[in-house]
Amino acid sequence: MKQGHRYGLHRVLEPQGAMPQPAWRIDNTMDVYANEILIDVETLNIDSASFAQIREAEAGDPARIGAHMQRIVAERGKHHNPVTGSGGMLIGRVRTVGADLAGRIDLRPGDRIATLVSLSLTPLTIDEILSLDVKTGQADIKGQAILFESGLYAKLPDDLPDRMALAVLDVCGAPAQTEKLVRPGDTVVILGAGGKSGSLVLAQARRSAGPAGKIFAVEYGEAACDALRELGWADEVLTLDCTRPVDVLTAVERATGGRMADVTINCVNLPGTEMSSILATREEGTVYFFSMATSFTAAALGAEGVGKDVTMIVGNGYTRGHAMLALQLVREEPKLREMFASKYGA
Repeated sequence: MKQGHRYGLHRVLEPQGAMPQPAWRIDNTMDVYANEILIDVETLNIDSASFAQIREAEAGDPARIGAHMQRIVAERGKHHNPVTGSGGMLIGRVRTVGADLAGRIDLRPGDRIATLVSLSLTPLTIDEILSLDVKTGQADIKGQAILFESGLYAKLPDDLPDRMALAVLDVCGAPAQTEKLVRPGDTVVILGAGGKSGSLVLAQARRSAGPAGKIFAVEYGEAACDALRELGWADEVLTLDCTRPVDVLTAVERATGGRMADVTINCVNLPGTEMSSILATREEGTVYFFSMATSFTAAALGAEGVGKDVTMIVGNGYTRGHAMLALQLVREEPKLREMFASKYGA
């Protein structure tokens, strides 16, 4: 077997010298290098922002959505949406562990894993799309993928259904970062609290802020807001369009008595919500942009334009122990598990 670069640089085709994630095109031939892992892919979980964009572009038609996904992979060698810049993740069964990794890692052929790195840097082939869930962005496929030596993964748990575990692991960085950011007594505003990342963040924020903290969940639409109220973790649920920053500012000012949020967490899968996050946050507070629809330019210039001194954190999908924390949160919170089961299977 040939030896590749641990970060997958040997797979980059265009432009030369780029890293695999920002590269336009990578080599997705399934000839395994000595420090790679070959996976028989079972299910793709497309990033929420990416899938929303594809679904809208293809008018919600499953066949057209599937063809769109296959075009992206054929053109780029990976599922890297050129509009949103995001990917997703996968679950599959290990076929081959490269000779240089055998014995160094805890994987063997036949192990079932979820990759914890983005599809936007993962060499991928899609031979056939077997089924596609337009509501969840999950697709069962026949295909293969390559995990680089540096790639993160988690063995699938025995006590949670695959689709549920995949959905949780796809966004496991969000609750883990929340655990690091939110302190007891904090006031927390969560934009997009009804989605899979938002609901995990909501549960963790309630735990981290404790009984003295105040949690405000923001969603669009009464049905979604009623579902959040049923969970019981938010002190107040606000029905708002997060692309309308003045409305968000007014509502959060009222709800917090003008105090605003110590920590604002943005989980909205649509663009144009940067200013809502910034305006909801107090001076010298923290904004965590988990959403892949976030524009750094809009956030940086927007904060400057209103003279708001806030710490803004890019939604790094990785923090140490993130997979274990998110899975354990679902295990320990029956309402959260029930919510994920209703969407992704019991």
